[in-house]
Amino acid sequence: MNCLQEVRVSLIALTATAVLSASGAATQQDTDPKPHELAAVPVCSNNKGQPVQFSNTDRGRPGLAAGMAIRDGNGNPTVMRSNFSATPVEFQQFIDRHECAHHQTGDVDRPHPPRNGPEHLMNESISDCVAIRRLRDEEGFGNLSFEKVVEALRTDMAKIGFPEPSISSRIRNLTSCFASSASARDLIDQVLHHRGLPQQ
Repeated sequence: MNCLQEVRVSLIALTATAVLSASGAATQQDTDPKPHELAAVPVCSNNKGQPVQFSNTDRGRPGLAAGMAIRDGNGNPTVMRSNFSATPVEFQQFIDRHECAHHQTGDVDRPHPPRNGPEHLMNESISDCVAIRRLRDEEGFGNLSFEKVVEALRTDMAKIGFPEPSISSRIRNLTSCFASSASARDLIDQVLHHRGLPQQ
């Protein structure tokens, strides 16, 4: 089974449960007032070889760290980092690499698929897989750091209102990707080849 097939297998359960999240959003009080240090930005370039810029903002939901992969007003590939001080450094590193993966696999320059549809969920699963493998292979993440990522992910998904089956499915995908001997580059190359996109 190749890297892309592994992610597709993990996607099956995620597809079945993610649609429920749209109607299950709940508002919770954010109670972690202690800010975390900001993680250093990773090296990132898109599939065309363009360097990706990272920008910090405090916009977005207070107490909830998030990232967004976009092209800015000048057309530069960018990752917007929102409220990163609200979450542990390990999870910041994961978010950065997840958003970088959207640039690496060409997602940003393709039409955005319907939210929570199968193609959207596949893109998210692939980006999760690339991110956790980069952290393992480039940053030396072991089980302790992996568990910090999973704990923060679980907490933030619950804050947003995702149902437990969606959270567990995403964590199973991450666990499988982390345990696989394949690299992030292996998966990126398979995705780009499958999509007929240029590879840097």
